[in-house]
Amino acid sequence: MSRYDHGGDVFGTARRSGVDPEKLLDFSASINPLGISAAVRSALLAAVDRLVHYPEPFAAPLREILASCHGVAPEQILPANGSTELIYLLPRYVRGKRALIVAPAFSEYAKALTVAGWEVRYHLLSPDDGFCLVLDALQESIEQGCDLLFLCNPGNPTGRLYSREEMLAVARICRAAGVFLVLDEAFMDFCGEEASLVPELAASGNGVVLRSLTKFHAIPGLRLGYAVASAAVCERLAELRGPWSVNALAQAAGAAAVGDIAYRDATREFVAAERQNLRQQLSEICGLLPFSGAANYLLVKLDAGRSVNDLCDKLLVRYGIIVRDCSSFVGLEGGYFRVAVRTSQENRLLVKSLRELLPGRQ
Repeated sequence: MSRYDHGGDVFGTARRSGVDPEKLLDFSASINPLGISAAVRSALLAAVDRLVHYPEPFAAPLREILASCHGVAPEQILPANGSTELIYLLPRYVRGKRALIVAPAFSEYAKALTVAGWEVRYHLLSPDDGFCLVLDALQESIEQGCDLLFLCNPGNPTGRLYSREEMLAVARICRAAGVFLVLDEAFMDFCGEEASLVPELAASGNGVVLRSLTKFHAIPGLRLGYAVASAAVCERLAELRGPWSVNALAQAAGAAAVGDIAYRDATREFVAAERQNLRQQLSEICGLLPFSGAANYLLVKLDAGRSVNDLCDKLLVRYGIIVRDCSSFVGLEGGYFRVAVRTSQENRLLVKSLRELLPGRQ
């Protein structure tokens, strides 16, 4: 079994450390701090009796709801067992064997490409300028040889949100070079739709937008994501995968989640305020530099000479707090960790623990 190098492994961490998982405070997984909404809970309970039947084979009702939400045709939506399922399908769909990943980035991009036999290169963004996307430099990397480009907006783990204009420019560069663009918008719901490229890539035929429902709606245990692309792209991806990928509970939860506008608005307001407060408090701790972020997590740089691994271990052992050591991300091999934005009380506990572990000028 391959090594697990993601956040959110609460049960594995508890098992290895001999701690009750209910006593751990998980800042490593970037999940909505408001938890599962009342609408989703009700939909899940109502759907239990349907488990005696097979689910809709291609999640047709959910496709229609998502299509209406994005202003596209149902044929341009493909629900999946988490967006990671789509990440592993796409290298089998796209013709070519040369991939470029804008990094730091989600590690499953490279794993999926490697399993499918692709050559993987990285276009590294710099922490020195806040992970700015320099279009001329990206175009140069693409022109060195590329059939498929993976790009995440907002960036994970950086939290950097690129503008719609920047993404349109990337799409134009890819189209001119004959490159298939995979734009991962897994955390876009936390930011609003202003920077999303769903309308353009749904109509283009040479790209796809990946979205996740599990993070914003706090249902990672259900696994639910979807692709937005041309009807031809969605049809071919569906053929590669087969039916019944999305179970009945996930379909019911997704249908209820998308229509819960009050929950959406409350989440965005709450997360924005708590993210700002958390970043301010982290910036006042000696040895920490939190980057600006647009989603529900913050990337933090630790002073040179200090060990991120040691800090993460101490947070776990002394306080029962899990944060995401970012050493496994290409481009962040040392000195960075990521924290989710949680509730006010939980964020204060994190800050208090870090202050005790990193004494100095406050």
